[in-house]
Amino acid sequence: MSKLRDSQELDCIQLPVPTPWPMAAAFAMVLIFAGLVTSLAVSFTGLLCAIVAFVGWFLDVFPHPQHGAVELKPLEERAAPVLMTERTISYLQGGSYRVHVPVHVHSYSSGILGGISGGIAMAIVALTFGCLEGSVWYPINLVATAGLPNLGAMDKEGLKQFHFWALLVGFIVHVSFSVLVGLLYVALLPTLPAKFGWLWGSIAAPLIWTSLVYSFLSAINPALAAHVSWPWFILSQVMFGLVAGIVVYRTARISIMQTWSLVDRMGVGGMRKR
Repeated sequence: MSKLRDSQELDCIQLPVPTPWPMAAAFAMVLIFAGLVTSLAVSFTGLLCAIVAFVGWFLDVFPHPQHGAVELKPLEERAAPVLMTERTISYLQGGSYRVHVPVHVHSYSSGILGGISGGIAMAIVALTFGCLEGSVWYPINLVATAGLPNLGAMDKEGLKQFHFWALLVGFIVHVSFSVLVGLLYVALLPTLPAKFGWLWGSIAAPLIWTSLVYSFLSAINPALAAHVSWPWFILSQVMFGLVAGIVVYRTARISIMQTWSLVDRMGVGGMRKR
């Protein structure tokens, strides 16, 4: 407290003087790396700027750092001193918080497996729709129109024919989106009440996703928007949610690292009390 009282009675304090050299050194490093993709002359200019900046920065701190006096406010205008107190770390415990924060989550591998399983179920529904329309290639070609604009210009009869690139693009798009949605299930579903997890995974999430797709599908994929059968589309989404949700829910959960002690997170077993 005596040191604090002495500092409050001072009229000024010594602080390092402002210097532009750190900013100049950063700019020089940018020039050096920019020259790697532009011209050697840019890197050479950056090297010269770096030498000047580092020399100027060095002279500011050697042999003695340069300081300047900064006036302090009058004692009655200063803020009250902050008193430091001893604090302890409180670890997150289940049920000890109001905000719903999951303490156990599913692994990313379960999300990938759930997404692939849901994608297979969705593909079965889509292929059933294609068979009823007269061609198993019809739904595959509709999905592939997002990456093949020339395919979207075909009529319905042309979309019922086999196209190798359409099969490849449709497979990649379908698998990618299935895995991505499976990972989203793993990230979002543990934050929702576990009592209604089946409702969110199998019904609510597919309906929300379908409504979003319905709003912007005509701008992204006009061909799919013109030929898609929305009842079958909703059924495929619900089937994806049911299968992916079951696969994800049946996998074992792991505890999040926020609930671990510092010793466990660092992996230092010798620090643990015996």
